[in-house]
Amino acid sequence: MAIRNLEELKPAMPRHARLMGLDIGEKTIGLSVCDPGFSVASPIGTIRRTKFTQDVQELARAMKDRDVRGLIIGLPVNMDGTEGPRCQSVREFARQILMRPQMFAQGEPEIAFWDERLSTSAVERMMIEWDMTRKRRDEVVDKMAAAYILQGALDFMKRAEQDAAESASDPLDDLDE
Repeated sequence: MAIRNLEELKPAMPRHARLMGLDIGEKTIGLSVCDPGFSVASPIGTIRRTKFTQDVQELARAMKDRDVRGLIIGLPVNMDGTEGPRCQSVREFARQILMRPQMFAQGEPEIAFWDERLSTSAVERMMIEWDMTRKRRDEVVDKMAAAYILQGALDFMKRAEQDAAESASDPLDDLDE
């Protein structure tokens, strides 16, 4: 198991397993999970960051409780598309997870990254539109951002699957060549 492209992730997953979305911040890790059909992401909680080992133990518990076998980790790419220190930190977090398979009851998780540019601000705008108080927004923004990240990845995987099925089943494609 390793860090994969999104296109490789679903085929590598066991049947009926779920994906978990992570929004990794300096103080918290937002968590979300999808249904076994990889259709809908739902926010589930937040891990308050302490020490890496404790953070991973809490993550492993959350994954075991929900039969999660794969992680979609939000990658905080700069607006110009470059990767800065925050991206390096998130990539290192993923590498460290892979170095501790013994912490995960189901074995080392499959991991893929998703560009999370503007996810938190998009979620904050939605919550303001919903007329949420600032206090309530602060309580849920990380897990909502994790759901936003995971849903974006799920939608991408579904579109890629549909595109592949359409190109494989269109008999007119052969006539163009």
